[in-house]
Amino acid sequence: MSSSAVPVPVLADSVRLDDDGVHILDRRVFPFERRWVRARTVEEVARAIEEMVTQSSGPYFAVLWGLVLAARETEGQDPREARSRVGEAAQRLIATRPTNDQPRKAAAFVLAEIAGREDVAAAAWDGARAGDADYRRRCREMGQAGAALLGEGARVLTHCWGDLYLLGLVEALVAAGKRPEFVCTETRPYLQGARLTAESLAEMGVPTTLVTDGMPASLMREGRVDALVTASDRITMDGSVINKVGTLQLATAAKAFGVPFHALCHAPDPDTESGAQVPIEFRDGDEVLHTLGHRSASARVRGLYPAFDVTDPDLVTTVVTDRGAFAPGEVRRYWA
Repeated sequence: MSSSAVPVPVLADSVRLDDDGVHILDRRVFPFERRWVRARTVEEVARAIEEMVTQSSGPYFAVLWGLVLAARETEGQDPREARSRVGEAAQRLIATRPTNDQPRKAAAFVLAEIAGREDVAAAAWDGARAGDADYRRRCREMGQAGAALLGEGARVLTHCWGDLYLLGLVEALVAAGKRPEFVCTETRPYLQGARLTAESLAEMGVPTTLVTDGMPASLMREGRVDALVTASDRITMDGSVINKVGTLQLATAAKAFGVPFHALCHAPDPDTESGAQVPIEFRDGDEVLHTLGHRSASARVRGLYPAFDVTDPDLVTTVVTDRGAFAPGEVRRYWA
């Protein structure tokens, strides 16, 4: 069966540039509503990222097209001034996700393209298109490397929404005839696993089961999980995995019950040596006190929300990249 047999989920194309701005599918209400948020300025794009209109790989594409928006606004300006303005926009957009290194990579595509060209708007467009194509290519190649690690009929536990990372993996598994099954955690407090991951896997025709965040260790003990596979917001040069909070406890349980943990990333971050150097984004604790807009704790209770955690290298079996799979202690070979 070819990868073309896998239907492409809605969220694979959820950030689009048009003449009137950047249109972003609102992941806060998906799949119950298909609502698009229009961002007409760089600041509106930045706020859409910060307010969770988009997440996972969405911010990467939002940065690409947001910088094209910024370049359009410099039409008629001196090219040096235009490049400076786009650079300022890039810094604003990168700051929206301090833990994740993908926005920085997206900005680098655009900034590199505008560096030596007079037509800044056209250059930004070319850079964004190149960044878009590069991301999708890497996801396909990474997916092939990940699929090679999983057996026929593998029961795969995943956490949060791996987006195009997960799409690349599923396409490769189906192309290899391996017929995977997935188990998704809910992923509190935004329920990305329930609303985004489970829905998208079901769209792709993959057997999908949803569990609460507290169930996976029990399933691993019972032998009902063959592998833990997640995306990552960043992987450092010592093999630490930074991902949605909750990944650490899943990896700890996987280690205890002999379940391999494969972490997907395009490439380890060559500028970050260890997980201790990664700034962990803390979101408003009030978000923990609500579920889908409804308060789930009384006003006398406080919430705490570190949005990401660091999984130590000794809990990671494999780091899967677009250049193949590496043991966590060998990720430096990626850049050799």
